[in-house]
Amino acid sequence: MPVESGSSAAARQAKQKRKSHSLSIRRTNSTEQERSGLQRDMLEGQSSDNLESLMRMEDSKLPLSLRSNLLDLFSQIEREFENLYIENLELRREIETLNDRLAADGQTFEGADLAKGALKTKASHSTSQLSQKLKTTYKASTSKIVSSFKATTSRAVCQLVKEYVSHRDGIWDLSVTRTQPVVLGTASADHSAMLWSIETGKCLLKYMGHQGSVNSIKFHPTEQMALTASGDQTAHIWRYMVQLPTPQPVADISQTACEDDVDFSDKDEADVEVDGASDCPSVRVATTTLRSHQGVVIAADWLVGGKQVVTASWDRAANLYDVETSELVHSLTGHDQELTHCCTHPNQRLVVTSSRDTTFRLWDFRDPSIHSVNVFQGHTDTVTSAVFTVGDNVVSGSDDRTVKVWDLKNMRSPMATIRTDSAVNRISVSVNQKIIALPHDNRQVRLFDMSGVRLARLPRSNRQGHRRMVCCSAWCEDNTSCNLFTCGFDRQAIGWNINIPALLQEK
Repeated sequence: MPVESGSSAAARQAKQKRKSHSLSIRRTNSTEQERSGLQRDMLEGQSSDNLESLMRMEDSKLPLSLRSNLLDLFSQIEREFENLYIENLELRREIETLNDRLAADGQTFEGADLAKGALKTKASHSTSQLSQKLKTTYKASTSKIVSSFKATTSRAVCQLVKEYVSHRDGIWDLSVTRTQPVVLGTASADHSAMLWSIETGKCLLKYMGHQGSVNSIKFHPTEQMALTASGDQTAHIWRYMVQLPTPQPVADISQTACEDDVDFSDKDEADVEVDGASDCPSVRVATTTLRSHQGVVIAADWLVGGKQVVTASWDRAANLYDVETSELVHSLTGHDQELTHCCTHPNQRLVVTSSRDTTFRLWDFRDPSIHSVNVFQGHTDTVTSAVFTVGDNVVSGSDDRTVKVWDLKNMRSPMATIRTDSAVNRISVSVNQKIIALPHDNRQVRLFDMSGVRLARLPRSNRQGHRRMVCCSAWCEDNTSCNLFTCGFDRQAIGWNINIPALLQEK
């Protein structure tokens, strides 16, 4: 009996110690001495628990092996909890140390008492208000600086002159003839290409020889021939003969500065009644059909002289063809993904191809025995287009929202980088004024000079401008009422008159 009494007392003492040292997440300010005491008490409690477990084993009806396994498992679980508890104490102590350090700076860390938490919330709120106030003041001051700068500098004046509407689907590409008569050509997803009178906006001719979307249109440098690329995996060369109608008086459209336009164009455009397209003469048979690609032909262009053409396809290759024989001369391979565009130099046998692999390649055919290629990795996303200028420059645009100007003599790094707020589509460069027109996914069209200085933004509102993504831009250097054309997914092409002051041109 005395032994049993002593055992009961030991068991009760073990239970009390076990309760006093169970896991807790409440805060503690234990010192190192208290921690040592806790560890010592834990060990004592563990030995008492073992004694209690041994006593229970005598009265248990479970097999000895099963009881041993259970005790072993419970002891492992208890040790794990003890380790977690000790680690928790350490972390709490580190938090308190950090709070003490931050208290001197008027800050606190999460885990402090309620008073400190309230102080932190109040300080954070006041800091946020101060930050917002500084931002507002900064914006106001910078806006005043920019406004004062604009007031002293002449801005480009952009005037919408004519809208060309007859296509039944989005317009991918457009181009202006290099010979007389000067007409506008458009390539559309409605499987057709159209020729337009620039002055009257009337459709002069409709080409309907493709079985897929017409993705590109380019005119022969000296003859009345057009080159179109299509989603039907072919490129067509076809002849045209048009007669310009008598110009009608142009409605007086007030000149609009290229900035500060109210934009209400988020609403969808109404379906446009297509009139004038039905009585437009059409061509349905191509003079030459170029077949070699295994995918969509996304773009095509004439080499200098017009005796050869180059095509770019989603099959990751660009092909060089002889126009007279329609035979494949060279297959330009090397891109890792689909091609997006191709362009030829106006005066030299140079070709530049762009791709979704974030690169564009320069192909040199000036030496018939050597066909060199240079790869340029200047972008971080799809290169949507790369075009030559009359000089020794290449301008590339990308979905990474940048446009870069390169020097052909030293293309290790760009001469200028233009950063925008939207992906850039097929760009164009004015020959005479050397102005880059950037069509954007966000329906904007911006103008920059070759050094990367922004000159203008074309007006866009609920009354004028594009209402969908702008796919392409093209300059016209002849003496016409429009010197810039744009097209987009809103199924229309627009002719603009861009007046750049002499002061800006000199800069």
